[in-house]
Amino acid sequence: MRTLSSFTQLSLNGCYADARSDLGWAYQNADQEWNDWVAGNAGGGGMLLFGRTTYEMMIKWWPTPEAIKQMPAVANPMNAMPKVVFSRTMDKATWNNTRVVKDLVGGVEKLKSETGPDMVILGSGSIVAQLAQEQLIDGFQFVINPVALGRGKQIFAGVKDNVALRLTKTQQFGNGNVVLWYERK
Repeated sequence: MRTLSSFTQLSLNGCYADARSDLGWAYQNADQEWNDWVAGNAGGGGMLLFGRTTYEMMIKWWPTPEAIKQMPAVANPMNAMPKVVFSRTMDKATWNNTRVVKDLVGGVEKLKSETGPDMVILGSGSIVAQLAQEQLIDGFQFVINPVALGRGKQIFAGVKDNVALRLTKTQQFGNGNVVLWYERK
C-alpha cells in the first residue's frame, strides 16, 4: 500500500498563501543551504499530487527552459515524475506524465490501494485540509517561514475534527526556515 504525505510552506501564523493567493513570501529567504536542501528533497521520487490551482501555478514554471536552466535538480525530477491533478473542472492535463482525477477522496483511496511509488501533495492547501479530515494523509512536512501574514489562507481551514499529529523530525536552516515532519497519530 502506498503512503501519502504533504509538503507545504507556511507562514508563522499557519497560512499557505496570503489573502491575494500570493506565495512570493515563501521564496524570499532562499540561500544556498536552502536551495541545496530543496534540490535534495525534490529528488526523492514518487508521484506528485496537486489541486488545480497549484497545478496551474506549477505548470507555468517547472516545464519551462528557464526553470530547467536555473534549477535543474528540481525541474528535471518534477517534469519526469508521474503527476495527478485533482479537479472537478479540468478534463485534460498538458504537463507530461499528468492525469486528471475528478473525485478527490475516492481517487486518493484508489491510488493508496495500488502498488507504486509513494505519493506527495505539493502545496494544494485546500486538498490537504480535505484529505487530512478524511485521515488519508500519512505524513506532513511543513516548512515554517519566518514571516507572519496579515491575512491569508489557513492550512487546515474547514477541518471539523481534530487532526492529531506526532512530531517525528525537525530541521532548522540559517535563513530562518524550519522544517517540521509529522505523522498521524
